[in-house]
Amino acid sequence: MKFAVVIHAAPYTSAAPVTALRFCEAALRQGHEITRLFFYRDGVRNVDGLAVAPQDELDVTSSWADLIRDNSLDAVACVSSALKRGVLDAREAHRHDKSACNLIPGVTIAGLGQLVDATLISDRVINFG
Repeated sequence: MKFAVVIHAAPYTSAAPVTALRFCEAALRQGHEITRLFFYRDGVRNVDGLAVAPQDELDVTSSWADLIRDNSLDAVACVSSALKRGVLDAREAHRHDKSACNLIPGVTIAGLGQLVDATLISDRVINFG
């Protein structure tokens, strides 16, 4: 089965991002495909590379980065959601005259068209948060 996974919630404010992470790990272990991860609204906070997790808590951002890297997943952060929350790649940082970028490696910034595309190529769209 092919899944598109949409993450709406920020880490540490909801259990949804960790539940989404665990769902993706389990689906991949069972041989399913994750066609695209789409971080939307406050969900873009999951891919903010400047976030620092408390030492005694799961580092959700690093866990997403590891999952994306280790499985070569297609991961997208919604451009309008990301810009509103200060999550920038190098191109957007330069475009908006900001001094740094903070999007984790392996994630691209794009529009809602990427979510529409993911729904067309997937068997199921699962929303978390």
